[in-house]
Amino acid sequence: MNYSDGEWKNPQIGPFQDLSLSPAALVLHYGQGIFEGLKAYRRGERVFLFRPEKNFARLNMSAERMVMPTLDTDFALECLKKLIHIERDWIPQVQGSSLYIRPTLIGVEPKLGVRPSTEYLYYIILSPVGPYFKEGFNPVNIMIADRHVRAAEGGIGSAKTMGNYAAGLLAGTEASREGYSQVLWLDAHERKYLEEVGTMNIFVMFDDELATPPLAGTILPGITRESVLQIADDWDLNVNERRISIDEVMSGLKDGKVKEIFGCGTAAIIAPVGNLHYKGNAYSVGSGDIGPITQKLYDEIVGIQSGEREDPYGWVIEVE
Repeated sequence: MNYSDGEWKNPQIGPFQDLSLSPAALVLHYGQGIFEGLKAYRRGERVFLFRPEKNFARLNMSAERMVMPTLDTDFALECLKKLIHIERDWIPQVQGSSLYIRPTLIGVEPKLGVRPSTEYLYYIILSPVGPYFKEGFNPVNIMIADRHVRAAEGGIGSAKTMGNYAAGLLAGTEASREGYSQVLWLDAHERKYLEEVGTMNIFVMFDDELATPPLAGTILPGITRESVLQIADDWDLNVNERRISIDEVMSGLKDGKVKEIFGCGTAAIIAPVGNLHYKGNAYSVGSGDIGPITQKLYDEIVGIQSGEREDPYGWVIEVE
């Protein structure tokens, strides 16, 4: 679908193909591009989407931050459902697999000059995927970034825009060289408080509390994060969105107050953390195995997403 002269035009569904852009397209020079990530799940002939309206709401939030036109969320969802209906045979049925969905919006006006584009392209690409981490649903090892930062207050950290991911490439490459799957970012101001992992929000299970960093404009408002908070609250866990210092986590790992750590996001769903690397030292999270709360949340969310468990929240939409 194309945007020009102040309106969206020509929505269509076609085969996967290369894009044709001017070398002067504004997205290539000034980074005016945003995207989303969600999945379709299949059980037999039934196909499910998990909270897709939230993804389009977040896409619009990102668009507003990046001075881009928003979408009619109802129309965008109907287009997606039609696309998934056509391509449903590509959705794998193997446990842990799904069809990844990537809505994307970019500025395509051919113009060299730092300003918002007046022309845009919105498109969706699809790909069958297995588990995000090569470990599958097993503990992953994470390196804490103590030299590089991802986003600062007042910036674009809460938008799902390409620049945020570019900012994390160096630290992510360094972590991979050391054998770590992801980077856990600290705040840009004090390098003291937990923010988020490269592709996930982070949760820490203390002995009497499940805590996660608050949304303060520097981290992505994850849809899986929101779901975890709702489910955990309904389970009567003591759930808090608060600042969590790295010193609190390190001391908690040493004295046993930190019981579990896990990440959550569309790609990984729930990812248990088995080991943290910080300032040259490795720290095991509990016994290094999957914790009981982590396992329970994973089973619940995957069960709801796949239609195998009751959905008391109305989060799942079936594609007819």
